[in-house]
Amino acid sequence: MTTSLPQCLAPTRAPRRPDTMLPAGSVDTHVHVFDGRYRLSPQRGYDPPDSRLEHMVAMHKAIGIERVVFTQPSIYGTDNGAILDGSDALNEATPGRARSVVAVGSDVSDRDLAAMHARGARGVRLNTDNVGGMPIDWDDLPELCRRIAGMGWHVEFLFPGRDMVELAPLIASLPVPACIGHFAYQPAADGVEADGFQALLALLRGGNTWLKISGADRVSAAGGPGYDDVAPLAEAALEANPERIMWGTDWPHPNKYDAGLVPDEGDLVDTLGSWVSDPDLLRRILVDTPEQFYGF
Repeated sequence: MTTSLPQCLAPTRAPRRPDTMLPAGSVDTHVHVFDGRYRLSPQRGYDPPDSRLEHMVAMHKAIGIERVVFTQPSIYGTDNGAILDGSDALNEATPGRARSVVAVGSDVSDRDLAAMHARGARGVRLNTDNVGGMPIDWDDLPELCRRIAGMGWHVEFLFPGRDMVELAPLIASLPVPACIGHFAYQPAADGVEADGFQALLALLRGGNTWLKISGADRVSAAGGPGYDDVAPLAEAALEANPERIMWGTDWPHPNKYDAGLVPDEGDLVDTLGSWVSDPDLLRRILVDTPEQFYGF
């Protein structure tokens, strides 16, 4: 029997031009690309929207983004072809425009890691929140970290917010930098004093963990366009360690099935602008920190 999978809605093809002016060289540190030329993993939790490289480029032009980090989505498993090809295309046109975070199994060869590095990969993603996003066992993580440490790579995590407290000691102990996406899925409704968010702040203060203040739409109860209830989380994270904060659109916003919940990227930029009024801090979040972290 064939089980149908939910079909994600596509993002807007014409995002609103934001009022917030982004600094030159701004980096969107979290995008995916979905292209029918690439084989989907049979172990996946959704069917993606048609969201190809040219759509992403048009979106970035509209909102003022110049550089990008492709993040491997769960629906491709460890086949990183879509993001690596996208990175190649952008870097061939404009050298240094793109980086990527890939998914690998514990059996990945050193030769393959080196080949991906040459194509702009700078980290490995572990995603326990989506079917197909966790291609290794937790017991294999120390050895994988040992292998990627010399390459200057990091580990990026996405996990259910309820796992933050349990995973914090593991993340703090890693011999490589760690990056956590989407506010670590800490619900805005729980507030900054929640145990999970406090564990996240402790990691930021500890110095080996970076946070993407992306996915405001995923942690907000208030909703868009301003996602006002997320502001205290963003402000607390920035206060904990402003040098460890980055931002991304999360385009094309997979796992959205209600048109009213698909964010406009222009709104997301202005939401960031409402959190960060200092132009120097905005530049740090969008340019300086990702430039250093991903080796642009």
